[in-house]
Amino acid sequence: MIGLLAASGSLMAGDIPGSADLAVLARYPQAQIVAYQQEQVRERIYPLDSIRRISGKLRMTDQVVAAGQLTALTYLLPDTHSGIEAFTQARRDLLADGGELLFWCEGRECGSSSLWANAIFGKSMLYGPEGQQAYLLARLPDADDRLVALYGMTRGNGRPYLQVEQLVPEAPLGELLPTAATLLRQLRDSGELRLPRLPDEPAADWAGLLANVMRLDSTIRVSLDGRAAVSWRDALIAERVRAGRLEVDESQEAGLVMRLLR
Repeated sequence: MIGLLAASGSLMAGDIPGSADLAVLARYPQAQIVAYQQEQVRERIYPLDSIRRISGKLRMTDQVVAAGQLTALTYLLPDTHSGIEAFTQARRDLLADGGELLFWCEGRECGSSSLWANAIFGKSMLYGPEGQQAYLLARLPDADDRLVALYGMTRGNGRPYLQVEQLVPEAPLGELLPTAATLLRQLRDSGELRLPRLPDEPAADWAGLLANVMRLDSTIRVSLDGRAAVSWRDALIAERVRAGRLEVDESQEAGLVMRLLR
């Protein structure tokens, strides 16, 4: 279960003094904490897009900006594994605990590894080949409205790292929409999207977003499950998604579950 910050056992040999894992994520086997910080930040920026530098300025199409209590850990992983392997395990753990992905990219689609390392996370050790990186931002379903960011990468010398950050915002985050590409990637990876926050009365912004997911891959068909599944199907049809691509499996589950039909 998702809990408050805590060490997940005794400090491992090689961890820097005073460091501790996040309770929300199990440590990757044989990983060591090589950088750790806890501080109150006035502004933390998490991209919701690939990043690049144009005319000397960091550019992205969307982002989350918040103030609050930041905890940041950098794990050095065993050389027999990659940063993306540790990232994948952490991502699956977050989803299993009800985390909601806002953005997820892998490889070159994330943009410049140098910018992720230096401009976003402030750690040059995280710089490596752009094909060996992955990033996500997730929102946790708890009263603290926490954000968790992950960045996994493997340097050119083969040394793998996983950056983990948790931000407890000092003010409510409000409505945050994920990207359509992130939802499609999640649907393809796990076969389903669980969206427990969706209301029974379809919201226009979410109906448009889910329709965009379907437009990104015109070959997929899905089933819609939940107590308002029929209403959401109607909303998607109104957004010009073909009815033949949508099946309904009604239940009393809150929100909406979208499952990929193989």
